[in-house]
Amino acid sequence: MQAVAMATQPVIKVAALCGSLREGSYNRGLLHAAMEICKDSIKGMEIEYVDISPLPFMNEDLEVNGTYPPAVEAFRKKIEEADCFLFASPEYNYSVTGPLKNAIDWASRPPNVWGDKAAAIVSAGGNFGGGRSHYHLRQIGIYLDIHFINKPELFVYVFESPPKFDSDGVLTDEETKQRLRSVLLALQAFALRLKVKYE
Repeated sequence: MQAVAMATQPVIKVAALCGSLREGSYNRGLLHAAMEICKDSIKGMEIEYVDISPLPFMNEDLEVNGTYPPAVEAFRKKIEEADCFLFASPEYNYSVTGPLKNAIDWASRPPNVWGDKAAAIVSAGGNFGGGRSHYHLRQIGIYLDIHFINKPELFVYVFESPPKFDSDGVLTDEETKQRLRSVLLALQAFALRLKVKYE
């Protein structure tokens, strides 16, 4: 009796980036929650947190004979190897943060390692929950050929009662966790479609 070969779904590798460098960042808390959700209940998807804090300020003078500083080279390799991206993008002055924009610029240097990959954005904060940063990040993505999922969106209002995070920035609200899971599933589905298209 011949064995029937079963097609296996490829594992989608997600690079997760946080625009806040603060240790107890709520946005970083969203990424850690996403990693736990993925590990517990989403098959075929792996999330790796990629730290942007070691990156120097973007400066073309640091590029020597087509090579970049070691921290930049390591970061670019992580971005290049990822199938898609999960941005936790807090809102600073109606826009993305300086550290996140710096990271984006480094990985956009020739060759651009962002292109033709799926991405999703989540955020936590006051007022609009960091939502204005999403729209600027989407504008940046147009030039870099990053393909953002449109829905669902996730803006977490941090200062509403009951609290959604504990004092260490750990996400505790179950409804928000379910909404975050929906974002991850949409990102996985879109990344699979793009992976087939561009391979």
